[in-house]
Amino acid sequence: MSVTSTLRRLLATTLLFTAAAGAAPNGGVSLGATRVIYPQGSSQVSLAVNNTDPNAVFLIQSWVENAQESKSSDFVITPPLFVMKPKKENTLRIMYVGDNSLPADRESLYWVNVKAIPSASKNTQGKNTLQIAVLSRIKLFVRPKNLPMASLDAPAKLRFHLSGSTLTIKNPTPYYLTLVQLKAGLATLPTTMVAPMSQADVTLPANAQGAISYQTVNDYGANSPTLKAIMD
Repeated sequence: MSVTSTLRRLLATTLLFTAAAGAAPNGGVSLGATRVIYPQGSSQVSLAVNNTDPNAVFLIQSWVENAQESKSSDFVITPPLFVMKPKKENTLRIMYVGDNSLPADRESLYWVNVKAIPSASKNTQGKNTLQIAVLSRIKLFVRPKNLPMASLDAPAKLRFHLSGSTLTIKNPTPYYLTLVQLKAGLATLPTTMVAPMSQADVTLPANAQGAISYQTVNDYGANSPTLKAIMD
């Protein structure tokens, strides 16, 4: 087999992975949420998968990873593998099957992965084509019952400490909090997730001046109102 032929075969099976949860402009596979909240002790939760493409058929493969981004056996997704026809919606059932070792005083983080692999059409058989598999990856939070505060109240509990060019964000709440539109004056800082009862550091750029402000992402994937940082 020639080098050119080998390269063509490699190109034909190249997979491009993205973390986009939304569908492509011309149609494709998308998820019905940008995050999943799993109430601890529940038997299962559901996640919708939509194929908005009027023609394409996809093979859908799903699995769960832990906070370290390794495949986890704590969850089962059904169906784990199925064919999705054009303009159809399917439902994934996500079930916790792990032991009782998860913390009861704070959330635990996992990741739901849904890979959409397009089928080859008859028109492309025998030709050099590029198949693109899209991987949608969203957070899954296992949330214990009877936490001491509501999730909507958690963003205002964040505290900030500035030391030189390092901004430390302290999260005393039992919730994972993702800060977006994080700014120091007019300078935009990177999106930052802070684990429960923990802290995270952000390096400020040289031009960062002024008050710290931020928003967080709520349970429905929307941004909270803008808050001013409380410094300590």
